[in-house]
Amino acid sequence: MSDEKKEGIPQDTEGKAVTGPERDAPGSGGGGRSWFFLVLSAILGLLLAGVVAFYNVPAFHALLHPHAGGDNTAKTADMYTCGMHPFILSDKPGNCPICGMALTKIDGARKILFYRNPMNPNITSKSPAKDEMGMDFVPVYEDEVKGSGAGVNLPEGYAKVQVGAERVQLAGIQSAPAVREAISHPVRAVGIVVPDERRVRRIQSKVEGWIEKLHMNFTGQMVTKGEPLMEIYSPDLVATQREYLLARAGVARMKESPYEDAREMSSGLAQAARTRLKLFDVPESFIEELERTGKVRRTVTLNAPVSGYVTGKEVFEGTRVMPGMDLLTVTDLSRVWIEADLYEYEAQSVRVGQTATLETVADPGAKLKGRVSFIYPTFSPETRTLKVRFEFPNPGLRLKPQMYVNVALDLHGVTGVVIPDSALIETGLRQIVFVDAGDGSFEPREVKVGVRGDGKAQILSGVKAGENVAVRANFLLDSESKLRAALTKMTGGASAPSPPQPQSPLPPQGQGDHTGHGGGR
Repeated sequence: MSDEKKEGIPQDTEGKAVTGPERDAPGSGGGGRSWFFLVLSAILGLLLAGVVAFYNVPAFHALLHPHAGGDNTAKTADMYTCGMHPFILSDKPGNCPICGMALTKIDGARKILFYRNPMNPNITSKSPAKDEMGMDFVPVYEDEVKGSGAGVNLPEGYAKVQVGAERVQLAGIQSAPAVREAISHPVRAVGIVVPDERRVRRIQSKVEGWIEKLHMNFTGQMVTKGEPLMEIYSPDLVATQREYLLARAGVARMKESPYEDAREMSSGLAQAARTRLKLFDVPESFIEELERTGKVRRTVTLNAPVSGYVTGKEVFEGTRVMPGMDLLTVTDLSRVWIEADLYEYEAQSVRVGQTATLETVADPGAKLKGRVSFIYPTFSPETRTLKVRFEFPNPGLRLKPQMYVNVALDLHGVTGVVIPDSALIETGLRQIVFVDAGDGSFEPREVKVGVRGDGKAQILSGVKAGENVAVRANFLLDSESKLRAALTKMTGGASAPSPPQPQSPLPPQGQGDHTGHGGGR
C-alpha cells in the first residue's frame, strides 16, 4: 500500500490506517456516524412493529386507543342509577331526569349486552353509536334482561319486573291484597218527585146546588180526615131530609099496627131515605143530628174523606155545582213517588223491590231509603231511557212535588275476588294488573273484570284471593315491563317470536370512527 491516503479508509494522526474495534469507537469521526444510523434503524423498526400491532392486535389497540364501553363492562364504582330507568347513570347522587325518583348507588359492575336506539328499540349495535339525530345509543345491561319473563306465560308485550325492595319504597309503589267480598255496581240517576197517584182524592158534587161556605178556601191548605170542607145548599138534599123524617114518623105510627107488612113497608121507606142521604155523601154525624132534632137543615156540611193537602180548588163561595163536577183535590204526601230515567244497559238489571237511597240538594245530609215500585214497559224514543218508579216515605214533607233528587241504586250484587280499581291498567282491549311476588318482583297478568263499583273491581280470572297487587305507581311498572319485554325480544328470548336483526347505525362521532387510523379495515 502506498503512503498516499486511500480513499474511504480512516487513518490516524500519523497517517496509518485504522482497522478493527478502533475504527468503530465513538471517538472516531466515521464510527460516530455508524452508531447513529444503527440506533435510528432500531427505533424505526420498533415504530413499525407498534403500528402493525396497533391495527392487528385488538388488545394492544384498546390499550392505546380506549373506547367508551369497549369491553362491554360498565365500571359502576360510585355510580348511581334510577330504579325505573336503569339506563340513567350518574357519578353523583341526584334525581332521575325522567321520573324524578332519587338515584340509587350501584354496587359492583354491570355487563353491557348491546346498545339500542333510544327512539327505535329494534335498532341495536354491539358498540356505542349515535342515531341520525345525533342521540347516543342506550346501553342494555344483562341484569335488565335477566328475569324478564322469557318462557313464562305472560301477557304479550309484557315482562316480569325486578325492582328491589329498596327501590319499591323510593318509587312509591304500594300493594293491596285481593280479597273475597261482596261488590255491587251503583247506578245514580236524577229523579223528580211526584205525588203517589193512589193517595190523590178528588171531591166531586153528587147533587145539584150552590156553595154557601168554603172551610178550605186556598190551595196548599192542610186538611185532616173528617174535617169540614164546605157547606152546600141543594134542593135535593132538603127534600131527602124531609122524606127521611116523614118515613121515621110513619115507622113510629105503624108500631101498633096489627099488619106486619105495613110495619115492614114503613121501615123500608125510612131506611131507603137514610141510605139516599149517605149516597149523597151526607156525613153520618149530620144524619144523627137530623134524627135527634127532627129539623130539616138548609145546608149540608161535607167533610174531608182523607187527610192531605189541598192541591186543587175548582170552586168558590156562591159557585153553582152540578153532579160530577170537581170541587177540591186532596193529596196525601206522606209517601211519594220518584220517577227517574235509566239508560238501557242499566235498566236491564233493575228489578221491582230493589232497595234504593235518595239524597236532595236542599238537604244534603239527609238520606232516605225506598224501593223500586214499578218499571215502565216502554223506552223513550227521544232519550233512549227507561222510566223507573221509586217509592219513598216523606217524613216532615221534605220531598215536595216537582223537586229534583238524586237516586242511587245498587245493581249486580255479587260475591267474588275483589281488588282496588286503581290496580287495573286499561289498554283499551284488555286489563293488566301487576302481582307482587315479593322481594321487589312484580309479575304482569291479564285479568277479566266483572262488576265495578265504589272504587273496587271484581276479578273473574287472573288473580286469586290473598295475592297482592300494585295499586300505586303501577304505571311505572307498566312502562318498565314493556321495555324489558322489548329487550327480551331483541336478545332472542323465549317469549320473542324472532329476534330483530341489528341494523347498522351511524358511526359514533369522535369515538367510533376509525377512518383516520385504519379502523375501517
